[in-house]
Amino acid sequence: MGDIDPAFIQSTEHRPTAKVVEAGEIPIIDLSESREELISKIGKACEEWGFFQVINHGVPSEVSRKIEVVAKEFFEQSTEEKRKVKRDEVNAMGYHDGENTKNVRDWKEVFDFLVENTTQVPSSHEPHDVELRTLSNQWPQYPPDFRKTLEEYTREVEKLAYNLLELISLSLGLVADKFHGCFKNQLSLVRLNHYPPCPFPDLALGVGHHKDSCALTVLAQDDVGGLQVKRKSDGEWIPVKPTPHAFIINVGDVVQVWSNDKYESVEHRVVVNTEKERFSIPFFFFPAHHVMVKPVEELVNEQNPARYREYNFGKFYANRNRSDFKKRDVENIQIHHFRIHV
Repeated sequence: MGDIDPAFIQSTEHRPTAKVVEAGEIPIIDLSESREELISKIGKACEEWGFFQVINHGVPSEVSRKIEVVAKEFFEQSTEEKRKVKRDEVNAMGYHDGENTKNVRDWKEVFDFLVENTTQVPSSHEPHDVELRTLSNQWPQYPPDFRKTLEEYTREVEKLAYNLLELISLSLGLVADKFHGCFKNQLSLVRLNHYPPCPFPDLALGVGHHKDSCALTVLAQDDVGGLQVKRKSDGEWIPVKPTPHAFIINVGDVVQVWSNDKYESVEHRVVVNTEKERFSIPFFFFPAHHVMVKPVEELVNEQNPARYREYNFGKFYANRNRSDFKKRDVENIQIHHFRIHV
């Protein structure tokens, strides 16, 4: 990521530190168990943590190994080569090294690609603007099998995401395929994250604390670790210990709204390492741009009224996407902007 900018050090020297608790681990769920057991365990994990890990998930280990290899090969190239597929404000897919964005403190470089190679999103977040624009993947020439490997991996993880979505739906007392229609022409994307060793670990984070705006995130990480979850019970930061061949799953904002706050999207962050580089691969399961997100009718009644007014996911996505590239005059939109105070 180049030399350390003195401005970076100055901008982070007063970064507040948060206590990290070593005790306590997020649940590990074996997906080979019976459906009844899985529904119960996943419901409990979503309610108590908003995070869990899954093993025996059906994603072939050789598929995971191949994507780790090509990700490393891609990021080992020169910055000049990687920037040939650099993302910009018009097309947010491709390579990004943190230059010239509001997220100057994130110590990482990424490559983003859509699950569907081309898709449409609103051209702006303005409510009366009905124009759509096209997002398309940018594929580098090297490694030569980069695209094929990433698309193979994505097909396998997408199956897992739909399976988990069904189990979460059932845990809420809904039919298994309740939300499937929301993902036709989905905006889902996969991100390759590379976190180089950082000489100033006390001054930087790999990713600052945040919540995910998707329905679910399915994360693969290497054995270096660095992900921390803010525990709901006491607000302490809990390191997520790497589990071999496991995926880390977390509930996003969309499921929080659909469940009417029964399941909460939980804050998490990534800390950097002074000696080792780290790789991770999140799959962000986003609905289609036309989906109106609101609490599910079956979960709303007189005793438990709707806690959110509905919002258009595409407009929500457009607002957050544009704010990645330039500082906005208004606050970046969050689901709390749609909260109904009851």
